[in-house]
Amino acid sequence: MTEKVLAAVRTAASTTEFREYPMPEVPQDGALMRVEVAGICGTDVKLYANPPGDDPVIMGHENIGIIEKAGKQFLQRKGVKEGDRVFVEHYVPCFQCEWCHKGEYRLCSATDWRKNPDAIRYGYTSARRAPHLWGGFAQYMYLPWNAVLHKVPDGVSAERAGVVTPMANGIQWALLDCGVGYNSTVLIQGPGQQGLSQAIACKQAGASLIIMTGTAKDTARLAAAKHLGVDYTINVSEEDPLERIREITGGRGVDVALDCTAGAGTIPVLLGIEALVRKGGTLLIQGEMSDFPNFPLGKIANKYITVKAARGHNYLSCELALQQLASDRFPVDLITTHRFGLKDTDLAIKSVGGKGAEGVIHVSLLPWE
Repeated sequence: MTEKVLAAVRTAASTTEFREYPMPEVPQDGALMRVEVAGICGTDVKLYANPPGDDPVIMGHENIGIIEKAGKQFLQRKGVKEGDRVFVEHYVPCFQCEWCHKGEYRLCSATDWRKNPDAIRYGYTSARRAPHLWGGFAQYMYLPWNAVLHKVPDGVSAERAGVVTPMANGIQWALLDCGVGYNSTVLIQGPGQQGLSQAIACKQAGASLIIMTGTAKDTARLAAAKHLGVDYTINVSEEDPLERIREITGGRGVDVALDCTAGAGTIPVLLGIEALVRKGGTLLIQGEMSDFPNFPLGKIANKYITVKAARGHNYLSCELALQQLASDRFPVDLITTHRFGLKDTDLAIKSVGGKGAEGVIHVSLLPWE
């Protein structure tokens, strides 16, 4: 094993430096993972352009790799062995608070980087914090006793497993949080990796109608959506989406409206509310939405709409996502469009943001290439 670990480090806004860190000692309750794939999503694009602080950070929170070295206690506790391929969630929870005991460690303050300066979360934590390797844009990641692992099913490649995070979010938000199921009708706004993963989750759950919106630049993505189970696509640059939704549904609207536009503002929220024509629908909103002083609370109340906020995933949704990827039921390769080596980290992130390679949906960063 090499004595140094090469990492791509965000040192300032839209700036990557390559640094070497010492290979950490592995305690009995810890491990080292050789990173095979680090997925890149829209959150990475935002945090790369507008870092929340000045500390250097090894980004990368969608990480797949091989357990290369581990202590005996770690192996016993996690039920893995050296050489296993695993998915490591970005949450590093305390496993002591009420949320952890409920199984909702995504809400644990020990991993809430926004409010807790001592929080640990892969892809967000300062590289100054020993042992430094807190992100997937590096050759190795350090795994403490409270890292959350999932074994990748046999036959699932590292790159295919690399989309497990958006797939788990799709299952969490659409199925577990918003109750999409048999015969549900669904509007998904935004045909990115999150939106396409939502489509797969909804189709698998038995939704009878899935409508997806996008813009003129999303032509290829909307075409891919049809192969992933979407029944109707709407180019909002060319037609009135609300009028088209009413036409498709015979005026009834949809049961669930999912905003996967990556913080496009108030317009998707307003469309979602209008698309929920019948009473008792469910609206999913993104946390990146800006202030909304004229929020139509009256319509929410009149229609008896339940509002849910998208917030990561739990253990079950990750396990179901891995099973979904192993089933090979859907052409998931339509989502995994590009791969880059570590030396091209800057280009890889910018490509996801639409400023690099063309036709990008989900990027696989391969630290050893």
